[in-house]
Parts: sequence; C-alpha cells; structure tokens
Amino acid sequence: MDLVYDAEYEAFRTQVQGFLADAWNPDSTLNKAEKRVAEAKFRQRAIGQGFLYRAIPRQYGGSEQAPDVMRAQVIREEFTRQRAPMEVAGVGVGMLVPTLLECGTQWQKDEFIAKTLTGEYQWAQGYSEPNAGSDLASVRTKGVLQDGEWVINGQKVWSTFAQHARFMFALVRTEPNASKHEGLSYLLLDLKQPGVTVRPLKQVTGGEEFCEVFFDDARTPADWIVGERGKGWSVSKTTLVHERSSFIGNASSSQALYEKLKELARSTQLNGRPATEDAQIRERLLMLEGYVASHVYSSYRQFSMTAHGQSSGIVSLMNKLISTQIGHEVAKLGRDLMGDNLLLAPSLQIERCLGSEKWNNQFFGSLGVAIAGGASNIQRNIIAERGLGLPRDKGQESTVQ
Repeated sequence: MDLVYDAEYEAFRTQVQGFLADAWNPDSTLNKAEKRVAEAKFRQRAIGQGFLYRAIPRQYGGSEQAPDVMRAQVIREEFTRQRAPMEVAGVGVGMLVPTLLECGTQWQKDEFIAKTLTGEYQWAQGYSEPNAGSDLASVRTKGVLQDGEWVINGQKVWSTFAQHARFMFALVRTEPNASKHEGLSYLLLDLKQPGVTVRPLKQVTGGEEFCEVFFDDARTPADWIVGERGKGWSVSKTTLVHERSSFIGNASSSQALYEKLKELARSTQLNGRPATEDAQIRERLLMLEGYVASHVYSSYRQFSMTAHGQSSGIVSLMNKLISTQIGHEVAKLGRDLMGDNLLLAPSLQIERCLGSEKWNNQFFGSLGVAIAGGASNIQRNIIAERGLGLPRDKGQESTVQ
C-alpha cells in the first residue's frame, strides 16, 4: 500500500490551499445568521472551483467532477485543516440526495436536490417506529392512495431534528397483503401540514435531538414516491448504505474522538498528578490507540484499493461496528477520567457543551450509536451472512438490512 501522493495530487493540493487562503477568512465577530450567509457564499465559490458536491451534476447544484477518490481525499484533508465548511450537514445531503440520484424521477431531482444542497430544504428520516427498529421491515405506518394522494397514518420515532425539518423521507406500508419486505414504499412528506405532529424527546442529557412524529390522515402527492410502489425496501437499503458510510463508521471521526480523549487525560489530575502518568490510564490509552490505528490504516487500505479500482471486500462491512466499539471505549475512559465531575447538573445557559457536559453527552451518545443505522447485532449478522457466507439460524427470519 503506497500512501504517498504523486506530483499530480500534490499540485492539486497546492491549488486547494491557494483557494482556501483566498476564499476562507472566517470573521469571529459575525453572529450566527451572518456566519450562515458567509458559509453559503463560500460553498458556492468552492462548488465553482469543483471542490464541493463533486458527484452531483451541475444541473442540480453540484460541481459535476469526474470520480477521483484521491482528489476528494486531498480536498477533505485541506478543508479540515483550515476548518473550512464542507457540504451542508444532515440526512438530506448525506442520505436523500444520493438516493434520489440513484432512484428518483427527473422532477424529483429537479425539485429537491439543489435546494437540499444549499440547506433551504431540511429533511428528517422516517424509518424507525416503536415496534420496528432493527427489524425495519416491520413498520406499520400505513399509506393509502386516495384521489391522487397518499393518506398517511402511523408513527415514526428517533427522527433526528425533525422539529427543524421541512420534509421527511419515510418507509410506509402501502401493500398490506404483500410480504413485509415487499409491501413498503419510500415516500417524501411535507412535515409542515395538518395531520403531522412532531414531538421532541427529552434526553437524559437535557437535549432534544430526537423526535417522534405522528401522522393522522397526513397527505402527500401520489408522485412523491421514490422508486416503484411496494419496492421501498430496496430504496431504503440504498439510503442506509450512505448513512453507514457517511455518518457512521468513518475512521477519521474515531481518530478525532481519540485525540479529544488524550487532551482530557493530559488536563486531568489523578492523586495530584496528571492522569497520563497513571499506569492504568496509560495502558488503557495505549490499547485504545492500537484499535484506532488499526481502524485508520484499514481505511487507508480501503481507500487505496478503491483508488485502484479494486474491492476491499468484507472489511468494508466492519467499519460501522468498529467505529461503534471505539466510541464505547472512549466514552468509558472519558467517564472514568471525569469522575465526580459528571455528577454536575448541566447548564442551560450556554450554547455549546463544555467540560463535563460534553463528556456526559459523549458517553450517552456512544450508547445510541450502537443502534443508529442498524443495531450492532444486525451488523454482525450482515458480516456473518453476506461477508462470511454463514447460514442463518433455522426458524428465525433474518432482519438484515
């Protein structure tokens, strides 16, 4: 595996660096609204240079660049180094847009993609329900086609920031007499309509990131269906692939999280000495660093193989599971380092979580990641059945997504 960039890509790196030096000059005096405007202008310039939304055609607001994982990696490295805005965050850009590009109709692409890229349209995900989490095909929210509209009744849960979203993409049961995998459709819904109730869920940390959403005769046009009627399961798998690769399982995220843990260890005192001088803490840090390094170098291998048109095989199925485990171990050590400071009541007067609040959120958040994008036991089933070719348990229906 050769991790050295050749002259072509180093020249491209210089080009990216020059662009950032000219275009990204953040002003710390700007308020939130002004920062959003400045970031939007920067993104438009970056798109014009071919640095952002590279896989998105120009007609939908992207820069339409030829696939080149090496250039994409250079851009990611340099933008991260300068803390410059990348693509708009959220499930709309990361999950729905690639799904529409692959499965959507022409009018759906024209209507939704460009406005999602700019952040004008914000989306929530409507997959999980109270009785359908990892077994996603068991969703019960129903859709009935009446007079050119889908009439929706049911409930979704764990929809991230649905209280701020305008739209939702959701799995809805439209074929009640079909098998549970064949009876689903992938619908787009307007959340700002009568018949939709969004209720934020108060978390143990005090936050309200997740919501439950209720549909009582809510409506959406008949052509707001992505893919064929009753084929939503196949479309949903396309979306989950992008979720697991874009949001969960990223080795760079694990690396950044570990660096924050080391900062905490350096600044924490145990028995009057820096925590990094404690033998047990040092041993736990070293073991965790080994896991993180393995994850990072595995990602390098996958990246290198992709750059050469090769498949990395089964190892790509393990990224999400490994990242989840690293998050758990970081949270455990962070909790032990913080000690009694984690018992302090959170402050509701600050905009950002600091100190003990941040690590409290990290600890509880690490538990949630174990079910996000498919629970860890489901990921193990995927690895066993699809990667290793092992048989399913007799008498049990697979819930592999």
